[in-house]
Amino acid sequence: MSLSLPDISALLLRRGNAQYGDEAVSQLQHALQSAALAEQAEESPETIVAALLHDLGHLIVAERDGVDEPDNSRDELHQFVVVPFLRGTFPEAVLAPIRLHVDAKRFLCATEAGYEAGLSPASKASLALQGGAFSAEEAARFITQAHAAEAVRLRRYDDQAKVPGWQGPDLTHFEPYMARVVTTAMASQ
Repeated sequence: MSLSLPDISALLLRRGNAQYGDEAVSQLQHALQSAALAEQAEESPETIVAALLHDLGHLIVAERDGVDEPDNSRDELHQFVVVPFLRGTFPEAVLAPIRLHVDAKRFLCATEAGYEAGLSPASKASLALQGGAFSAEEAARFITQAHAAEAVRLRRYDDQAKVPGWQGPDLTHFEPYMARVVTTAMASQ
């Protein structure tokens, strides 16, 4: 069942005030900061939307399980949980970076000196649950996938989007990006 744009906004507003794991921001603040960083970097509308929605799977799991906060002791596979809910709404240019953003962290840990050490404690803990750094072979396979480069950039926005007290655009600022991506995808079919 695909979520409509109003459904997505409602879910972000309804569930987004929950704490983002062990970070000092809420799920919604993290999503908005990620999208704002992508926008500041002049990313495509698809990548901005992917940045906004990359952790929506956490909210879907919380809603499904009837909990306020995710269980940080297990990997929810949030990057995969969300895809069926977005597939009928957004194109692969949005879905792939979302699906790949966890693997992008594993890739960066394997290929960039100091990257893993710079992760937040919560991100380090989730990395362990997600399988740790890629091997050289896994990293080489990962980066050849379509949209892997966008996923790596999204990962960097994700890492930076944990600033308490951040003041920036609200959800209404990013809703036109979602609508534009949907309209563009429908026109190209």
